[in-house]
Amino acid sequence: MGGAVSPSGDLPESSDALGRIEWHGLTPDETLRRLSTSEEGLDPDEVERRRARYGDNRLRRVEPVRWWRILADQFTSVVVLLLVAAAVVSLLIGERVESVAIAAVLAINAAIGFVVELRARRAMDALLKYEAPEARVRRSGETEAVDAGLLVPGDVVEIEDGDAVPADGRLLSSSGLRVNEAPLTGESLPVEKRVESVEGETVPVADRTSMIFSGTTVVGGRGVAVVTATGTESQIGRIGTLLSEVEAGETPLEERLDALGRRLVWLTLGVAAFVSVLGILRGADVVLMIETGVALAIAAVPEGLPAVATIALAVGLRRMARRNALVRRLAAVEALGSTTVVCTDKTGTLTAGKMTVKAIAGRDHLVRISGEGYKEDGEFFAEDDRRIDVASEGWLRQLLVGCALTTRAQLLDEGARVAGDPTDAALLVAARKAGLTAEDLEETIPRVDEIPFDTERRLSASIHEDDEGRIIYVKGAPDALLDRSTRWEGAQGPTGLDDETRERFRSRNAELADRGLRVIALARGRGDEPEELTFLGLAGILDPPAEGVEETIRTLDAAGVRTVVITGDQKATAEAIADDLGARGDATESLEGREISRLDDEELEERAGRVGVYSRVSPEDKVRIVRALQSRGEVVAMIGDGVNDAAALKKSDVGVAMGRRGTDVAKDAAAMVLGDDRFRTIGVAVEEGRVIFDNIRKFVFYLFSCNVAEVATIMGASLVGAPVPLLPLQILWLNLVTDTFPALALALEPAEPGVMERPPRDPRTSILSAAFVRTLGFYALLITGSTLVAFAWGLGTGERDRAVTVAFMTLALAQLFHLGNARSRTGVLSPSRIFANRWAVGSVPLVIVLQLLAVYWEPLSSLLDTVPLGLADWLVVFGLSLAPAVIGQTLRYLRHRGASGS
Repeated sequence: MGGAVSPSGDLPESSDALGRIEWHGLTPDETLRRLSTSEEGLDPDEVERRRARYGDNRLRRVEPVRWWRILADQFTSVVVLLLVAAAVVSLLIGERVESVAIAAVLAINAAIGFVVELRARRAMDALLKYEAPEARVRRSGETEAVDAGLLVPGDVVEIEDGDAVPADGRLLSSSGLRVNEAPLTGESLPVEKRVESVEGETVPVADRTSMIFSGTTVVGGRGVAVVTATGTESQIGRIGTLLSEVEAGETPLEERLDALGRRLVWLTLGVAAFVSVLGILRGADVVLMIETGVALAIAAVPEGLPAVATIALAVGLRRMARRNALVRRLAAVEALGSTTVVCTDKTGTLTAGKMTVKAIAGRDHLVRISGEGYKEDGEFFAEDDRRIDVASEGWLRQLLVGCALTTRAQLLDEGARVAGDPTDAALLVAARKAGLTAEDLEETIPRVDEIPFDTERRLSASIHEDDEGRIIYVKGAPDALLDRSTRWEGAQGPTGLDDETRERFRSRNAELADRGLRVIALARGRGDEPEELTFLGLAGILDPPAEGVEETIRTLDAAGVRTVVITGDQKATAEAIADDLGARGDATESLEGREISRLDDEELEERAGRVGVYSRVSPEDKVRIVRALQSRGEVVAMIGDGVNDAAALKKSDVGVAMGRRGTDVAKDAAAMVLGDDRFRTIGVAVEEGRVIFDNIRKFVFYLFSCNVAEVATIMGASLVGAPVPLLPLQILWLNLVTDTFPALALALEPAEPGVMERPPRDPRTSILSAAFVRTLGFYALLITGSTLVAFAWGLGTGERDRAVTVAFMTLALAQLFHLGNARSRTGVLSPSRIFANRWAVGSVPLVIVLQLLAVYWEPLSSLLDTVPLGLADWLVVFGLSLAPAVIGQTLRYLRHRGASGS
């Protein structure tokens, strides 16, 4: 026996060309001919020639990103570069304290970003775990075990129960072959494989039943296949290529902070130049005005912004971790708060991932079964909700006996886990709810043989023996069992099966399928073959909704966040689950993978706003869907667990992977991992993201209004020809003390009421929107006005040092009391609201103590050029510094009361 001859003209010259052939549509003979091989396999020489041509059966190894490059990336944002420049300038003018403080902020920020980013760039390495270590291959007619990495197109491999599929291949023979393709396709149940060709263009991977794919696992039966694709040209290899090509975009927060940084560059340079030139033209000391200009430039840059943003995100991260949402990328926390669309897988995410028999149908009866998952507690109810005693319903008991005897599944840990097929487990649990177990039944009718599932006959059977001889219990596809049945089990016992009754059972089948149930038929007969059976009825199996999903979808809907179902399952099943949960909302359309492939990017983008369910999708389809939604201006959170989800997880604004059942590939590509695999954790994350962005806006508002007030105070005095009211070191002190501690407290502000009852922010809106800037400017002018009035009062005493100290203290305390204006849109007048954030309350005495030290502690007062103040000075300072806070709280209270009244 010899292998194939040398390559014929039909054999493609490149692996690329191999990948373009629709192997699933060819017959086994056509496939062997195109690959110039035979069922005996290739000879060793030909194997070596093909390895030289097509390469090894290995996934692409991606060159890891160097650690120094990841570290350098932490210093590329405009705000960070501006702070680097500020640190350098501070050092050059001799302000070492300010320089060291800025450098410390930069170091902390870079260290956190470096560690998180280092962990997030390992997605491709996880794919390598899906390479099979070994394969049984036919070479020159002999079967041998070889390193799976040495397989080539044209090799003939043998697979059986428990094997990892070593390469993509076209089936040549199959005996009850079932394959778990969930990591690759998202399909919730094992796929039955057949030798028959699958006709049609753009057939989804999940429907290519004549093919096997690398990275999947055989869960039953055996088969022989000829290898059609290896390495990067396999389906899982293409996912790796897709994953490497997808660029993760910036989150909304990163985009906004970068835009803010670019504005700060011009503001800073303008402020420094204007104040310095104006002061010099008015005859002020040149060195002093240059120092003042530099100090103001540094004051205009909120040094604490990156650090406080990081702390706000880290605080959110801790809160979310306590609620089972583990964040791998800090900025993703805020991005969830901007989310407008949540794209989610169905199986195990919206559903519990535990198959359950929910209904049993006879010709004239429809029985509902309570209970969820693999727990054995549950009852049987008639259509009028009357509780049914199974023992009194002969046909129902016979069907449940069939459920118990035809399954090989096992329940472990009191139903927490299942060994075997999940459909079998569902049938087993249904029987146990009626008190029927295979062990008890087999004491009376012992099992003597079985018929494994046959893809051609579409059934399996368990053969037993009783006093009358052999009895066979059969389960399988409804049509297959109806065709082999001559009688049906009714209330009065077996009755002849006429055409009318067959149609009635077919209608029952359609009725259950329309409800999104997977329908299994049960029958029994005499003898060793499934012929002349008595049809027992139908079992409708559902993967039930997971706990809290429906409530979470309603919460997201109220928050203006749309839920879109993207799954590898059948369209009818996906639509039924989506409708039951209310996931589709106002979406009126569904799309299947075949339809998506026929749409160009513009057409898909146009329809994406109307589609609520995508079914039978490929990994490429998922990326296109995410891209289409993003092109419409949506911020997309993508939930997935399989290898097939990885590229879409990376492409989305926030990729969310399942922690328990998720593959390593999915988790490494995601920005966030759900430790409990629960959809409702997404609702928690979205709420936390909104709180975080609110807090970021609050401390941006606080920092900028304080910094603008400092700049405006100097400029205001310069414009009227007054002396400089603040010295350079005093400005730097304010930036370090009064700006930093209260701003850090704002990062810990709890959620305001109604945070999940307002629509998502427009992702294109800048942090510094026009309305935001107007409000910020108003409060900055209030603080500036109070400071200049205090300075004018101090100048009236004739002591310039005293006037500068009064201005310095008024500005510091006005900024501190302004914290209340920043904490809430509606004010913080009530005691419960005041003390809701103990860190904000604690920052007030801390800053006051530091300011008193700046005036009364000799080493510090000498450094800052301050002088002790008298009682009259303090009355002016406290009176004027409180004015902006009192005005602000009054206006906010009146506005909120007016809005409530309307």
